[in-house]
Amino acid sequence: MLDVCLLGTGGMMPLPYRWLTALMVRYNGSSVLIDCGEGTQIAIKEKGWSFKPIDVICFTHYHGDHISGLPGLLLTMGNADRTEPLTLVGPKGLERVVNSLRVIAPELPFSIKYIEITEPEQTFEMNGYRLKVFRVNHNVTCYGYSMEIDRAGKFDVERANAAGIPQKYWGILQKGETVEEGGSVYTPDMVLGPARKGIKLTYCTDTRPTESMKNNAAGSDLFICEGMYGEKDKLKKAKEYKHMTFYEAAQVAKEAGVKEMWLTHYSPSLTRPEEYMDEVRAIFPQAIAAKDRRSAELVFSD
Repeated sequence: MLDVCLLGTGGMMPLPYRWLTALMVRYNGSSVLIDCGEGTQIAIKEKGWSFKPIDVICFTHYHGDHISGLPGLLLTMGNADRTEPLTLVGPKGLERVVNSLRVIAPELPFSIKYIEITEPEQTFEMNGYRLKVFRVNHNVTCYGYSMEIDRAGKFDVERANAAGIPQKYWGILQKGETVEEGGSVYTPDMVLGPARKGIKLTYCTDTRPTESMKNNAAGSDLFICEGMYGEKDKLKKAKEYKHMTFYEAAQVAKEAGVKEMWLTHYSPSLTRPEEYMDEVRAIFPQAIAAKDRRSAELVFSD
């Protein structure tokens, strides 16, 4: 099961009723934060979640509304006597940018590991999930993220017994590990059926529509996508500043074949996103104008 919370849905500047865009995901005892704008700490507290399990923080890009909350969050983690290392993932220049922000948070009781994205697409395996990053089209280097959790095939007891595999190894094989004993080698494919559908979450902000978005979001259980503007007359502005309208996001979701889409990263001038949703759902019916702290549990399908 993957716990998902869109902590904030604002772009450019926080508002009294809307924090800046940040996403927090919990899986198997660890937590991932994607983007950390101003107000992220408050949003986490309002949700009732904890800073302690956060072991990975990812950044789409280095505009202030996506990273300005980091120094305060690091200080809070340090003041809570955190000693476990923290991994940061982001575009090239990550360590330089973070060290600049850490002028006001210089001493921390934990180490920071930096993973800089250097290719148009990269994949990182960590904490039981796969993190795929892909370049999108903003006016600075910017990436989207897909988080994937695989699910092995069903364990076949009859095949295990027929192969004479000791029962004490069944659990190990079910986890996908190979066992060697007394000259015999037991592999997961000897007892597992075909892989079953896993869980996939995709997150994109600050971009024009791209093929990389469609390709990487394909088949996602949840697609969280920027919708800077709902007003039809803002298309020219969206193109100029390399953002997206609600309708463009809906078209991407439709073409990618996702199950559900949440819009986020609204312009401060967009006070009632839900007013535009009838036309958006005419393009992609499973579209939602997300509000702060919108949450979901993504589970394996039977």
